Amino acid sequence: MTRPSRALAATLALACALPLAACGTGTAAGPGAAPAAGRSARGCAATVAAPKGDPVPVKDAPEPKLPVTVRSADGTGVTVRDARRVLAVNLYGSLAEIVHGLGLGGRLVGRDVSTTFPAARRLPLVTAQGHDLSAEAILKLDPSVVITDRSIGPPEVLAQLRRSGIPVVLVDDEETLTAIGPHITAVAAALGVPAAGRELAARVDREIRAAARPASGDRPKVAFLYVRGNAGVYLVGGKGAGPDAMIEAAGGADAGSALGLSGFRPLTSEGMINAAPDVLLVLSAGLRSVGGVDGLLRLPGVAQTPAGRNRRIVDVDDGTLLSFGSRTAETIGALAAAVHRAC
Repeated sequence: MTRPSRALAATLALACALPLAACGTGTAAGPGAAPAAGRSARGCAATVAAPKGDPVPVKDAPEPKLPVTVRSADGTGVTVRDARRVLAVNLYGSLAEIVHGLGLGGRLVGRDVSTTFPAARRLPLVTAQGHDLSAEAILKLDPSVVITDRSIGPPEVLAQLRRSGIPVVLVDDEETLTAIGPHITAVAAALGVPAAGRELAARVDREIRAAARPASGDRPKVAFLYVRGNAGVYLVGGKGAGPDAMIEAAGGADAGSALGLSGFRPLTSEGMINAAPDVLLVLSAGLRSVGGVDGLLRLPGVAQTPAGRNRRIVDVDDGTLLSFGSRTAETIGALAAAVHRAC
């Protein structure tokens, strides 16, 4: 799997830093052809919901063996002496999910906006507008350790936390399927539960292998569109963008990669027609922001693709597609079913 572009994190952060409507349920849509008359509002559209319930822990609250000194992803040696009050935050919500999967969910004291599994919803937010960390909100929670990565910031806040005496451990920010195991073991090492980390990483690897569909000659071409109608953001993903890894694992072929795109590129009529996707993949909030399926089909070139003509649209809960956490196998299985289902 390839390393996704940092443009994804920047794009998500920018879009969500705009007024709330940009990440919500607006109705604005870009220019382009209208959908074919006489088709149903949904047609062949499908929704991939977030995994139900909480991440399943591998053990019942393992006792951390501390102190431990680990090397943070920024090269800093960090000593963790206390894991009773853990703050695990990043752009995707994956780090808090990992902490819970390690059996330490009861030690979480706060959350980011992408951490939405049931047990975490009661926790106070430490992100201000968009995904910016609030030093004041974090200090008020008095965490004994902060686990994070470079997908979230600003860096000045993390530096301020370290100056205040809080151990801040950064894990690598590569968001791919093959990086999930190393992320789990890095978090587990920082919290003094390495055995639980090895067990969870092995279980997640088994689950992903079981959920992934083998490549075949008849893979549908899937194009991931990142759209935020009220913010005027219309992008198509390519190689290394992040969704390409999930598309491939679900038994699809990434249309943007096949066209030679890398990272994210502006959506154009010519590009969409040349990509000729069989299925369009979008985030659920993004789909709502352009007015649903009909609004998506008004974007440049979309209605002229096989996916547009057949209304083959799959939307995925925003906190699910790119979380790359301990429940990724569930998302792969659900995405594969949606992409391959007969209309």
